[in-house]
Amino acid sequence: MKSLSALLALAVLALPLSAAAAEPDAVVEAQLRKMGTPYTIDDDGDFKIVVRVSEDRTQLVWVRSVVEETEHLRIREIWSPGYHTDQRNFPAAIANDLLARSNLLKLGSWVKQEGTAMLVVKIDAAASAEELDEAIDLAAIAADAVELDLTGKDDL
Repeated sequence: MKSLSALLALAVLALPLSAAAAEPDAVVEAQLRKMGTPYTIDDDGDFKIVVRVSEDRTQLVWVRSVVEETEHLRIREIWSPGYHTDQRNFPAAIANDLLARSNLLKLGSWVKQEGTAMLVVKIDAAASAEELDEAIDLAAIAADAVELDLTGKDDL
């Protein structure tokens, strides 16, 4: 029992340290301005971006102001939704499709946030404006492809 308690204590210590952002990250704001990326700031202080992925399609992307930290790493997350259902669980075929797609991505993976499949790309918090811009584009393209393939719509 003592070894289980010690293992649980170590697991808790290994969890990433995070804090809720009250204010938008000034570095991200400067990077988005440098790249000419239009954005709005949501209630959480995150940057909401509508990326035009083709002449007739757009995709929502959020750049989080919160920086996740471990002992040696600082990580920024970029989110883009690709699928939504009002059901508690995804249909098995959808869940398996998202797992297979995660395996093919160069950056990011699919996660379930309530009824939404969210592509989460994690990059170094010190990434350059160009690196952030590329990660935003990659997230938008991948999430839009999922939305188009799975729903045929352009709602996200």
